[in-house]
Amino acid sequence: MSELTAQNQIVTEAIKQISHIATLPEITVKIIELVEDPTSTAQDLNNVISNDPALCSRILKVVNSSFYGLPGQIGSINRAIVLLGLNAVKNIAISASMAKLFRGGQLCDKFNARDLWMHAIATAAASKMIADKLKMGVGDEAFLAGLTHDIGMMVEMQFDRTKLAEVVNQITVTDGVPDRDMREIERELFGADHQAFGKALCERWKFPEAFAQVSGFHHNPLDLPTGSRSMACLVHVADHLAAALPDAFRLDLPSLEIDGSVLDEIRLSREALADIRSRLEEEVEDVAGMLA
Repeated sequence: MSELTAQNQIVTEAIKQISHIATLPEITVKIIELVEDPTSTAQDLNNVISNDPALCSRILKVVNSSFYGLPGQIGSINRAIVLLGLNAVKNIAISASMAKLFRGGQLCDKFNARDLWMHAIATAAASKMIADKLKMGVGDEAFLAGLTHDIGMMVEMQFDRTKLAEVVNQITVTDGVPDRDMREIERELFGADHQAFGKALCERWKFPEAFAQVSGFHHNPLDLPTGSRSMACLVHVADHLAAALPDAFRLDLPSLEIDGSVLDEIRLSREALADIRSRLEEEVEDVAGMLA
């Protein structure tokens, strides 16, 4: 059996065993299906979301946050859809349902699911800032890609907490800097790393291919084919910016140096990077409040 085949079997088995995380909330699945259906209308989406008052209020909280900067208060989902579009509201709905997947508490001294969630939020904020700075027109997709990039670690945590704790305990952290790459130890102990687990979960959720590529290649985006790298490169940069924040989660990033080839791939200048870095901490506070 090849190494890749063995890895695929391990990942498939893990996804099968964690049905409680591998299944998105039913209403979120309906929203995704609706938006992917070209015959759907804004009213169809409004009808589905309106059946879940809690989701309604979360979406309106996000839409009315300073992060979107829309004029005036938006009081209805229908108005939000008109202003932002079906796809943006779909991504906000998925984002609003993500927080509970990052519950699991303290695994060990060096790993807390809450810290990983805060890193996900910071990466999401940085991803949207980069997409907006580059005028890519995919700010909402970038936000969700950043939010889900490390979801593979939650797969590992749900699949085998003891083994993940063993992975983490093999890393020595000095002044916030890990001495080993977490992915190497994951491959030794799990037989696959969090990128492989995350990619598989995104595919199970029937997310667009770009999200699976981000989860599967955010550490090595240039390994993707030319033409399919943009979002993974963008999140790669955002991941490093988020990990450089004070007290940030960075067990999988021994180095915070950003590869110039990745910046070149998305045409992000060092000046633009410095500007995003200077504003990121404040943006993260806004997003954390928005998704609380």
